[in-house]
Amino acid sequence: MRLYVGCAMWSHKAWQGKVVSADGKPLRAYAGWCNAVEGNTTFYATPSPATVASWAEQTSADFRFLLKLPKPVTHERRLVGAEPEVQRFLQVMAPLRERIGAYWIQLPGSFGPAELPVLRRFLRELPAGHRYVVEVRHPDFFAEPGDLEDVLRGAGAEWVPFDTTAFFAKAPTSDAERDAWTKKPRMPRRDTALTAHPVVRYLGRDDTAETVAGWQPWVRAAAAWLREGREPTVFLHTPDNADAPALARIFHGEVRALVPELDPLPAPETVEQPLTLF
Repeated sequence: MRLYVGCAMWSHKAWQGKVVSADGKPLRAYAGWCNAVEGNTTFYATPSPATVASWAEQTSADFRFLLKLPKPVTHERRLVGAEPEVQRFLQVMAPLRERIGAYWIQLPGSFGPAELPVLRRFLRELPAGHRYVVEVRHPDFFAEPGDLEDVLRGAGAEWVPFDTTAFFAKAPTSDAERDAWTKKPRMPRRDTALTAHPVVRYLGRDDTAETVAGWQPWVRAAAAWLREGREPTVFLHTPDNADAPALARIFHGEVRALVPELDPLPAPETVEQPLTLF
């Protein structure tokens, strides 16, 4: 039984001297705090084979990367005629082997239900033997989810919700929140798992207590999924992400309080100024 938790990145200026020492390797140190990470860097550029090899070297076999397909595939080509880019991407990522939790298809907000046949065809033509997850942002998918769910179930793919309801529950109170207010999508909470490996993104607030209060539905959902034999992954975001690794560990601990048989996360290596929230 395993619950994967993580953040939107493995390197952050605010984590220096807390999650990782100034002379340490960020990914290796991050992997001591969390057991998964969003592969956001791959959305912007496909890394070199040497870089991917270094990612494998810095992480254990039970760490999970959820790797976003490159932007040219999802946002520029909109899943049409992108087979060469996809094949190259999968080839470059192959050395991560079992560390690949899923390949992540994040679609633009303008990609709506009218393009479902395109998504169906794209998923059908993807190489077998991998796990795929899809994130949509068009509001019509949430109003009438049935057709998208049918497409995803048919391909064995998961729907990734990005829950921003707690963040948008009240006006921003900091510079980081004001910046996120203009950039983050207003997404509803959706907790229907389609596969044995549900994936959730949750955006909290700068205030830790508000973040923890807002994620309580996900604590209960993750616990229920574990009891059903599923293996969920939950990514914790805040506007500045300064405390995200510690928050991910707190979330894991709250789920474990409901499901005691869940193994605890390993204790992270200590650095000069430990990251604490309370």
